[in-house]
Amino acid sequence: MLVLTRKVGERIVIDENVEITVVQVRGNKVRLGVTAPRRVSIHRPEVRKRVEEVQPRQHGAPRMPDLQATVNVRLLNQAGCIGDRL
Repeated sequence: MLVLTRKVGERIVIDENVEITVVQVRGNKVRLGVTAPRRVSIHRPEVRKRVEEVQPRQHGAPRMPDLQATVNVRLLNQAGCIGDRL
């Protein structure tokens, strides 16, 4: 795992087409903004797991529907998914 330190407003670029921006840090909570092409699926691990349990993958069917290119990670904070590990 690569661990990086970033300040509010700073970014990380992945594979030239995915950009993660630190939007806010408040205590031990971090808000991230993710910008990516529409073809890139962006999901929280627990949501992906639930959807795959409810809708088992069928041959040739997409794993999950694509989300908007920008994701508000506030939901991760509320779900307790952001803590010591990022």
